[in-house]
Amino acid sequence: MLADGVWGSGSGRRNGQGGGPAAGLRGWVLAVRRKMGGVRDVTVECVVDCRNKLGEVPVWDVAEQALYWVDIEGRLLQRLEPATGRLDRWEMPERIACFALREKGGLIVGFASGIAFYDLDTGAIDWIARPEADRNTRFNEGKCDRQGRFWTGTMDDSLAEHDGALYRVDPDLTVTRVLGNVGISNTMVWSLDDRSFYFADTLDGRIDRFDFDAVSGNLSNRRPVIDLSGTGIGPDGSTIDTDGYIWNAQWDGWRLARYSPDGELDRIVELPVQKPTSCMFGGADLRTLYVTTAIWDLTPEQLRAQPQAGGLFAVDVGIGGVPESRFAG
Repeated sequence: MLADGVWGSGSGRRNGQGGGPAAGLRGWVLAVRRKMGGVRDVTVECVVDCRNKLGEVPVWDVAEQALYWVDIEGRLLQRLEPATGRLDRWEMPERIACFALREKGGLIVGFASGIAFYDLDTGAIDWIARPEADRNTRFNEGKCDRQGRFWTGTMDDSLAEHDGALYRVDPDLTVTRVLGNVGISNTMVWSLDDRSFYFADTLDGRIDRFDFDAVSGNLSNRRPVIDLSGTGIGPDGSTIDTDGYIWNAQWDGWRLARYSPDGELDRIVELPVQKPTSCMFGGADLRTLYVTTAIWDLTPEQLRAQPQAGGLFAVDVGIGGVPESRFAG
């Protein structure tokens, strides 16, 4: 056992000890700034002071009323039940980059080296594909579309080259390379009408929009909609709200940003940490925006100014989200 609710790889989940997430709980009242003017305060709470080196990909399980997320560099899958405070963790045999819930139970996972099924009770791993085993890349981002297909992308592990790709895993486990020449795969969001797909390459500082064929899963007509290149801020993970607006976590930006479907900036939510990585709506009414963050390369001096960097945060942004889709295979 590594900590409250933590087991080594290959073991099932034990009951959480309770109370762990509240240790070091801190709230900030920070500003929401709208493009057209006006500022209002929101409360940003650190709900798990987990100090992840690279916290990522929060996924809300509506059935369990629990939030799952990972620490990629810590090789951890984490789970929080907000109603009880129970916190569970699973140690993985390699870096776990992304995942989605399965309709049949368990997870489909993008490990650093490939795609696999993961059994939460036994820790068993059933490999599906390792399409880039001979390259200096790793998997990074992944989500399911509403047709139950798992999309997952890779990145150059040296953070310098465009050696990554975007893949689609169909329910019959066919793996298709959809897009190449990717630096760092991030942001996989489908419009509410399933006619558009949003994808970020953080290395390029840009989010692009594609036309999306929901039946075939094909992409076409790529065009940029959000360009942060040259700002020092990287577009990281995103989610969508019930108005069809995109919420983007902005690496090195100390903020979340909300954009219209056409990429117009609507508002900015300031955060008390420098490196937010992704966000997902959760809670009983899907109106709590959970935000994962990272310590990554912060210096001791920087960490003194943001002591809960790497924590899991919760924000009430005044709007709700939509349930996350499950993998149909």
